[in-house]
Amino acid sequence: MILLTLAETISDWFKNQNLLETAGVITGILCVYLAAKNKILNWPFAIVSVIIYIFIFWDARLYADMGLQVYFLIMNFYGWYFWSRKDENNKTPVSSITSKEIILSVLGIIVFTAGLGFFLYKRTDASFPFIDSFCTACSLVAQIFLARKVMENWLIWIFVDIIYVGVYIAKDLHLTAGMYALYIFIAAVGYIEWRKEYRLTKSLQPNHE
Repeated sequence: MILLTLAETISDWFKNQNLLETAGVITGILCVYLAAKNKILNWPFAIVSVIIYIFIFWDARLYADMGLQVYFLIMNFYGWYFWSRKDENNKTPVSSITSKEIILSVLGIIVFTAGLGFFLYKRTDASFPFIDSFCTACSLVAQIFLARKVMENWLIWIFVDIIYVGVYIAKDLHLTAGMYALYIFIAAVGYIEWRKEYRLTKSLQPNHE
């Protein structure tokens, strides 16, 4: 009886979910999982997912996130192209972040968060303008590193996805919040697997000591 009631509750919950958001969640999970597994097929799923979320975030008044999806769309095409380039092992190699990239990323995040945050706060009815802008800035950086196969992109995604879970719960986007909670786990797996591949590649290089 208890199991039947629980099944009915879960069924009713799913019936009340937005079909567009459900489609965005499914394609979003697929693209992140495939990226963590270092599969180039992640990019077409990513393209479909971000197009869906452009409409979802517009409706939720998360304008920075909506603009971020447009950027993601462009970067997804770039990532698809970059990952298509091959090395002698017929695969685009994983790389590690440099000190210069860290400094530029931090400065970029600070400037972008302040600029976009104040604009959204003063000129729009945006929800959580500064938090939204900060997450957007971090995501911009992480997406560049993902497209360029820099393994630390997964660490940034873990950090920003934790914040996003709280934001989407507050906006009653429960399926999306659940998706981002799953993203945290997938990103952790992605980092571990990419780090293993990076270390293996380094160990096979002729000049490796």
